[in-house]
Amino acid sequence: MNEEENDLLPKAPAKLAPRGIQSFTVFRNDDETGISGEGIVIEGVRLATGQCIIHWLYPPPKGGIAIFESMEDFIKVHIQPHPTNKTIITFADGEQMKFGRFDKEPNDSEDEDQLDVSQPVTIDDTKE
Repeated sequence: MNEEENDLLPKAPAKLAPRGIQSFTVFRNDDETGISGEGIVIEGVRLATGQCIIHWLYPPPKGGIAIFESMEDFIKVHIQPHPTNKTIITFADGEQMKFGRFDKEPNDSEDEDQLDVSQPVTIDDTKE
């Protein structure tokens, strides 16, 4: 079989995982548990495979590392249970996801007409 014919034969798929990493930070306006604090409390990456690796910046000096099967799993565990934290995830490309009640002060009474942003809101500031 010549080389041209050999090139036309079906081949097994590549044995490599998808490539690409998106870095992000997690900013908390408040800290309802009083453990990790306010401001940027996590830096992380989302892999092309969908897996998410986070680096807690608390406790000093090293913080802690956690790995999640997906960004959604991370959000379910560490973001959505704490809507009063008013958390913002910001990716290196400027994309943002906001979680919590940004329209409320911490001591406001519950109001059913107010927006509860318990699901991510994507903000794309790159478009005009």
